[in-house]
Formats: sequence, structure tokens, C-alpha cells
Amino acid sequence: MNIHSTAIVNPKAELGANVTIGPFCIIDANVKIGDNTRIGPHVTILPFTTIGPGCTVHDHAVLGDLPQDLGFKADTISYVRIGANCTIREGVTIHRGTKPETETVVGDGCFLMVNSHVAHNCRLGNNVILINGSLLAGYVEVGEHAIISGNAQVHQFCRIGKLAMISGNSAISKDLPPFCIVGITRNIIAGLNVVGLRRAGFGAPDRLAIKRSFHTLYQSGLNVSQATAKIRAESPTAAVLEFCEFVEQSKRGICRFEGRKDNDSAED
Repeated sequence: MNIHSTAIVNPKAELGANVTIGPFCIIDANVKIGDNTRIGPHVTILPFTTIGPGCTVHDHAVLGDLPQDLGFKADTISYVRIGANCTIREGVTIHRGTKPETETVVGDGCFLMVNSHVAHNCRLGNNVILINGSLLAGYVEVGEHAIISGNAQVHQFCRIGKLAMISGNSAISKDLPPFCIVGITRNIIAGLNVVGLRRAGFGAPDRLAIKRSFHTLYQSGLNVSQATAKIRAESPTAAVLEFCEFVEQSKRGICRFEGRKDNDSAED
């Protein structure tokens, strides 16, 4: 363990093996830091925050601060839980849950870039990327391998599906289904994240099934329940079923698609 002489570490903090704490850090009580995690200079980690093993936290990040919620009560005990092997860059802020015994969760392998913000009660799946300046409001849920690009904004209670992407300087106030990309226009889907699907190991048959499901939902003229029933009947693959379940469970409604129609048989 390597703790710089200028760091302030509360004796009630729990530090794992080979943890490094940089200059001028503040590590409060009821903080847990996993093995082999490195905390850079000027980082503040506040009570009820857990950081998994193998993480790196860069300068001036603030983890576990109080939620920005006017209804929050000062004596509330709530949590921030950060998984293993995450990278948290300069100036990132992650706030703890706003209701008693609730939590803000960051999954394993996430990469939170400079000045990104994760508000109270957000839940990030594994391997999520938040690019510089991206902002998640309270209770946002983000599926694994999703990417929120630079300066993008996500309204509270929105859901973002697996391998979805929001373009830089964009925003959503509706749910973004798995595998889809929102372009520069708010709540408007630009198409499918074909590059992300390939990189994630989805073969041509799976990509084609996802594309056909997308077309059925957005271009067939069917309503959502009719479209998902048709998709389930025609393409009951795991990825397609995940796409359907996400859409069916939406409470805010889903982002729209205003692109051209093209041939269902085109591979991608």
C-alpha cells in the first residue's frame, strides 16, 4: 500500500492490497477500495462509496457526494458502488442514491472520461463509455457496451440499451433501444450501431435479424405491440428478444426513426 503523506485517509476506510493514494486526496469513513486500485492526486471519495479492484481514478474526481436533489435528507444513508477495472478520468462526479438504502451503480470495465457526470440512482452496465462532458441525470439506466459521446445529455429516468450510442452534443428524453444510434437531433435515431455490433462479435445472421427487427418496429406501419409480436414470431434470437423486451418495457416511450426505407434483405 502506498499512501502519500499529504493524503487524508479516515481510519474507518477499508483499503485493499496494493492500493495507491495520491497527494492531497481525501478518503472518508465508510469507503471501501479494492485491491490494486490507484487513486490519483486531489481525489475526494466520500462515505458509502465502494470501488472495486483494479480501478484507476484520476485527478479531481469526486465520488459519492450528495445527490443534487432538493428532496434529499442530510441523514440519508445511500451508496455508490463502482465495479472492477474501471477508469475514471479527471473531474468525474458520481453522486450517491437519493432515497434511503438506494444506490448508484457503475459496472465493471467502465470508462468515464473527463468531466462526465453520473447522477443519483443511475445504473451503468459493464463496459459503458461516457465521453468527455457527457451528463446522465437521475435514475438513468445504461446497458452494457453503450457509448454516450461528448457533451451528450440524458434526461432523468431514461433507459439506454445494450450497444446503443448517443452522438456528441446530442440529447435524449426518451428511451434508446439496444443497438441503435441517436444522431445530432434530439430523440431521433440515425440507424443501427453496425460497427459496434461487429466489434462485439455479432455475426452476419445476427446483424441481419437485428436489422429486420428494426425495420419491423420503425418502418412497417405497425404499432409497438403489433411490431414486437411480429418480431418475436419471425426472429426469436437472443439479441432480437432483448430488443423486443426493452421496447415493451419502456415507460417514457422510445426514440423515433425518420430515415429512409431500404431493402430488408441488405446485409448491412
